[in-house]
Amino acid sequence: MTMTERPTAATVTIPSEFGEGHRVQDEIIAALESHGYGDRDVFSVRLALEEAIVNAIKHGNQMDAEKRVHIQYRVSSEIFHVRIEDEGPGFNPVELPDPTAPENMEKLCGRGVMLIKGFMTSVDYHGRGNVVTMSKKRSPAE
Repeated sequence: MTMTERPTAATVTIPSEFGEGHRVQDEIIAALESHGYGDRDVFSVRLALEEAIVNAIKHGNQMDAEKRVHIQYRVSSEIFHVRIEDEGPGFNPVELPDPTAPENMEKLCGRGVMLIKGFMTSVDYHGRGNVVTMSKKRSPAE
């Protein structure tokens, strides 16, 4: 496979439907692979994207078919960057309970955000908490 030299970038707006989220996710994964990202990096980005897009659709937009998720991404041979914005009220990530605390072990809240932070190089929430930007630096050749 030959690596793509020019960055791949796109702006996509999707309805609050999981199938559409998977379509964009597959598009991004194909771009990562064309830029030579290894299996570990692709796995990390896939998992983080899945969590972030599902959070935007389910928690942000509350599955409202009238609301949209706006995704901007850029893939180069060195770094992947994505911005995901939903049309919901937002949240304060600092207020999420620690999912590793014994009293929260059986609660589902906060696990996705923890996974995203664990798998990406950087993660930031903006504004009222309805925008997340994430990046993943490409690992050295596997």
